[in-house]
Formats: sequence, structure tokens, C-alpha cells
Amino acid sequence: MATIYIVEDDVNIREIERYALKNSGYEVEEFESGESMFKRLERAVPSLLLLDIMLPDEDGLEILGKLRANKNTAAIPIIMVTAKTSELDKVKGLDLGADDYITKPFGVMELISRVKALLRRTQSVAEETKICHGEIRMDNDKHAVFVGDEPCELTFKEYELLKYLMINAGIVLSRDKIMDQVWGFEYEGESRTVDMHIKTLRQKLGAAGSCIKTIRNVGYMIE
Repeated sequence: MATIYIVEDDVNIREIERYALKNSGYEVEEFESGESMFKRLERAVPSLLLLDIMLPDEDGLEILGKLRANKNTAAIPIIMVTAKTSELDKVKGLDLGADDYITKPFGVMELISRVKALLRRTQSVAEETKICHGEIRMDNDKHAVFVGDEPCELTFKEYELLKYLMINAGIVLSRDKIMDQVWGFEYEGESRTVDMHIKTLRQKLGAAGSCIKTIRNVGYMIE
């Protein structure tokens, strides 16, 4: 059974989230702050994390950055929960490695739908611990990428994008499909976001990046 951590200082919202998730069959643990959640992470890592942005000790974006920078927590699926609605806030969360984003006020059905969808995406590739394609080697246990024998430093989203392309080698993937699987939801400028990450990914992979092909008017694939 999946365990979900809720980091939310608003008691009423936390109660709604807990009730909805437990009624859907999930185990739930609640935290009022990032500090208490990090203490719990030293003993157990959840299947998914619901993370509010506005928190009393440090905001959710700072917490998100710390989680993605730690190899023990880097792969936790994270949904940001916030009252903020600007595209800039969403982009900040995505760039730091958020998997999805839900804005208050939200419906219970929407929350459960997003949780289920994210767990499906992440659990479907959980058994793929090592993936290779040509000179590119990906070790999901270590959250590391190598080109030949040289390590390749990628951001969290670049890593997720490369993993999705490698798992689907030989299959043409549309920008919309990439956006849905790697970022988890749509927002304005999504095509530019995918294109930008493909560009930087190719640059970081060097000559090995040439295997990522652009399929005109459709999307991308790894040959």
C-alpha cells in the first residue's frame, strides 16, 4: 500500500487531504512543517509527497530543492499544493523538480486523480534500475547518468526526460505526451519547455546526444 506524506500547516486543508487519501486506500502521515517531515524521512521515505508552498519555517520550494539535491529523496514523486496561481510559480516548481501542481481551492476528486496518475507514472518504471543506449548509461538506484565512463550531471527534469526517452527508444513521442509523462500537467509554453530541455540535454550528453532525434511537427525520439 502506498504511503503519502502531507506537508501542510493549514489544519483544515490537511484534514481534507487526509480524509480523501485514506478513503482511497492510502496510508497517510501528516506534518505541519518541513523540519518535522525531514526528521521522519531519516527513517522512512514515502511513495508520494503532497507539499504546500506557504509553510511556517521554510517555503515548499526550498524544501523541494533540498529533497531533489539528496540522493536518498531525489526520486520521491512530489505534487506541489499552493494558493499561488501565476505561471512563474509553476515554472519555479517544475524547474526544481516538482512532478505535478495543484492549486487551492481544489476538488477532492481532482486531488485523488492526480495522485493516482503520478503513482502510475512513477511505479511503471520503478523496476527499470539500469537503462543503457549506446554510450549512455543510466543507473536509477544512484540517480546517475554516464556517457562512456564519464559522469554526466543533469538536472532532475533533464534526468526524467532522458529516462522517458530511453525507456521508449525507437518510439516517436509527441511534445504533449512528453509533457504529460515528465512534467505531469499542461501549462502555457509547454512546447518551449520541452524543446529547451531537449536542447540542454543534447549539449550535456555531447556526441552521444545525437541519438535524440527531432521528428518535425511531432516531437522527439531516441533512435
